[in-house]
Amino acid sequence: MVEIPTTRLTRICLVRHGETEWNAERRIQGQIDIGLNETGQRQAVAAGRWLKQAGIIALYSSDLKRAWTTALAIGAELGLQPSAVPEMRERRYGVFEGLTYDEAKSKHPAGYAAFEGRNADYNFENGESLHVMFERVTGKLKELAARHSGGVIAVVLHGGVLDVINRFVRGNPLEMPRDFLIPNAGINWIALADGTWHLETWGETDHLEPGALDELPA
Repeated sequence: MVEIPTTRLTRICLVRHGETEWNAERRIQGQIDIGLNETGQRQAVAAGRWLKQAGIIALYSSDLKRAWTTALAIGAELGLQPSAVPEMRERRYGVFEGLTYDEAKSKHPAGYAAFEGRNADYNFENGESLHVMFERVTGKLKELAARHSGGVIAVVLHGGVLDVINRFVRGNPLEMPRDFLIPNAGINWIALADGTWHLETWGETDHLEPGALDELPA
């Protein structure tokens, strides 16, 4: 009797970094290297404690400070040292970086309209378009899934990166308005089986104090 091989299920836990002061101010961080505030530090520890029994065998993180600090706190709880994946950095927002959303809208009205309208080719005047970001993020996601086929891993990353991954996994266009939450230190599970991606859970915040921010435009 020939045994039929079981499906190799690869599960990936995606964690948005903890809160920063710029998140609280609705200020666009992009690849400016902002650290966590006190709330964000507590959130990072809480996420790690929540994931202790999840069977995670490897931990990866964007190398930007707000994600890396979150990953270090999670890793301390899991007994894992994070590995840096710069491909999971936040989107480069060009001339928008350092501005609040209201300031960006006032100073760059045409660009903001393109951004708000999810024009996937708009690059913030030497920033990064959604198309370019999509390729770097999903390329690395596929690579990590292949490296840990059949395993369970975690990746700490950013709101804009989660936005792209959600669309990739669900097969939705980049231009579609957002219909999901991306809270600071929220926990999101995706899986890959037989070459098909699945969204398991999204935007979990049961491990956090009430009030986790989702300051990103829809």
